[in-house]
Order: sequence, then structure tokens, then C-alpha cells
Amino acid sequence: MRKKKLTGILMSVLMTAGVMAGCSSESTGGGGDSKTIKIGANLELSGGVASYGQSIEEGIQLALDEINKKGIDGKKIELVKVDNKSEAAEATNGTIKLISQDKVAAVIGAATSTNTLAQVQIAQDNKVPLITPTGTNPTITMKDGKLNDYIFRTCFIDPFQGTVAANFASKDLNVKNAAVLIDSSSDYAKGLAAAFKESFESNGGKIVSEEAYVAKDTDFNAILTNIKSANPEFIFLPGYYEEVGLIIKQARALGITVPFMGGDGWDSPKLVEIAGADSLNNTFITNHYSSGDSDAKVQDFVKAFGEKYKGKAPDAFNALGYDSVYFLADAIDRADSADSKEIQKALAETEGLSLVSGQLKLDENHDPVKSAVILEYKGGKQEFNTKVNP
Repeated sequence: MRKKKLTGILMSVLMTAGVMAGCSSESTGGGGDSKTIKIGANLELSGGVASYGQSIEEGIQLALDEINKKGIDGKKIELVKVDNKSEAAEATNGTIKLISQDKVAAVIGAATSTNTLAQVQIAQDNKVPLITPTGTNPTITMKDGKLNDYIFRTCFIDPFQGTVAANFASKDLNVKNAAVLIDSSSDYAKGLAAAFKESFESNGGKIVSEEAYVAKDTDFNAILTNIKSANPEFIFLPGYYEEVGLIIKQARALGITVPFMGGDGWDSPKLVEIAGADSLNNTFITNHYSSGDSDAKVQDFVKAFGEKYKGKAPDAFNALGYDSVYFLADAIDRADSADSKEIQKALAETEGLSLVSGQLKLDENHDPVKSAVILEYKGGKQEFNTKVNP
């Protein structure tokens, strides 16, 4: 086991060195022939959060079907996919491959913040744009006051999402005290929790219990018993669907009936399978979009998605995968080039692009200024509750 692990690490180091030497800071991307523009997708297609990557892939494929009917200046977009297996090291190696071997003009992915952060330096060093559809951690695009100028996202960020949840708890549910339960191994969960706590306490609320678990844990009875003894009126649970489903199921079995709330990490069909429809009653999430939104662009997308995927209703990961392709295609079109540097400039200048998840305008940190929606689970179904503007 140790030998295999060391060999894997050595291979990763050698691959990193190779991509730095092979692509260098002068890499322009855009591999493919004169009739194609090659882009990459680095997604969680298997592993612990495969539902996210698979949903993003579905959205990407629908967008490519639509765009390639006409093409961009007569050119088709060619997609090269890698499976990061829901692991940060695999995400790093996947982007190294896409840039050094496949010569892509840009990369879409990953779904999670941790797996996106694992790719950032590779994309930066090689000057190849990276767009995460759903990586919400602020340090993806801006760290220590320095902009990662080749990194973009299609989603809003954790502080906004955490603040929206805190305001909903305080002002809509009239909650005075709350517990916070996080995945301590997740950048995403920690970011949302920090924003929630700050805003909730600013609203006059009190955090009466803070507990943590680690991804892949399955027995949460001890920490839930601790939370129950603190008698909170509300529990903020900004985790991913696999653990969230088990936590809520076990909480209800312990007699915890108060509202739970989380973020977009809950948004998977698997959540209902794991938790059970009844356990999810009286739970809420912040999200990027709702298929129940009456906006014409949303309903056109819902219809097209259902036609391609046998009546399936698209979730937010489907929508943001779809939007990410249109974000990139719009930049390629305006740049009139498959050169990575020219695409980066066009991406940075994006303003007022109409997407399924709302009007996209980037701030100085390359973060979209967008609305959020709050969804409520009733009988195992998501129902639109309200839309919150930035």
C-alpha cells in the first residue's frame, strides 16, 4: 500500500513537471483541427460526489448539442472529458492531461471547491482558462488579495449563500438560536458555515452548538445527540448529499424535528433516496436556480432538457453545467479566436450575459453577481420558496 501511494505521488510530480515544461506560460490551447475548438471537462463522474459531476456533464452535453448545430464561426466545439473520481489529486492530474496532452483551449470543472482548487495553479501557470460551474469557495478566484486571472466561475460564492441562509433563518423563520454541523474536511462546508455564523449573529441570533464530522462518516448519532441537548431551533448543515441524507435521517429518528438548512451541495436526486422523503420535510436549501421559476429562459431549458433526458427535471448542477458552456462559447465568439489568452480576456469582459441561472455579470474578483433561490423539500420534492437578489 505504501509503495503504491509513493509511486502515485511520484507520477503526479513528474506529470506536473512535464506539463510545466511542455505547455509553459506561453501555452495558447485550442487544440483540434481547423474545424473544431477543443475544450476540456474535469468532473466527478465517479466516486463520492459523482451525482454532481454527472449532472454537470448532462448540462454540458445539452449545451454542446445546441451550439454545435450552428457552430461558432463554422467551428464545432469538441469536448474532452476526464473523471477526477471525486478526488483532489485526480483533479490535478486530469487538468495536467487536458492541457499537456489534449491541448484544450479551456477547462470546465470541477464541481466541488476542493477539486477545483486542486486545478487552479496548473491553469494559472499555463494560462488556460478554467471555469468551475459550482465551486463556491472564494479563494478559487481570489487568494491573499491576488486575483487568479485565468480562473472563473458560473455560480455565486459561499459568503453570499451563507448570508442568504442566515437571513432566511432569522427573518423568514424567526429563529433566535441555531446549531451548525459541518464536514470539517470540506472547504465548501467551512466557507458556508463561516458566512452563516457571522450573518446570523449580526442579526441577533445565537449559535448554541457547533459540531463536525468527516466525509464518508456514516454514524452521526453521537454528534446529533449533542446537538439535541443544546435545544436549537434550527440546524445549519452545509454539506454534501451523501452525508447530509444520513444525518437528516438519523436526526429525525432521534426526534429532532426542527428545520434543517443547507446549500447547493444538497441538490442531488440521491438525497431523497438516502434520507427518505418524510425526513426531508421542513428542510430548505439555497440554490442557483429552480426548475419551478416561471422565467421563459428557464422553462425553455427545462423543456429541452426533458426532451433529451426522457422527462427528467433538471437540477442546479444541470443548469450550471449548461450555463458554463454558453459562458465559454460566448467568450470564444467575442474573442473570434480559439487562443486561450484571447478567450481569457473575453471571459473577463463578460457583462449582462443572459443564462438559465440569471444575468451573468462578473465583479473584479471574477465572481458572478447573481440572484439566489430558496427551495423547500415537501414530500421529497423541491418547491420554489423565494428568490433573493444580490
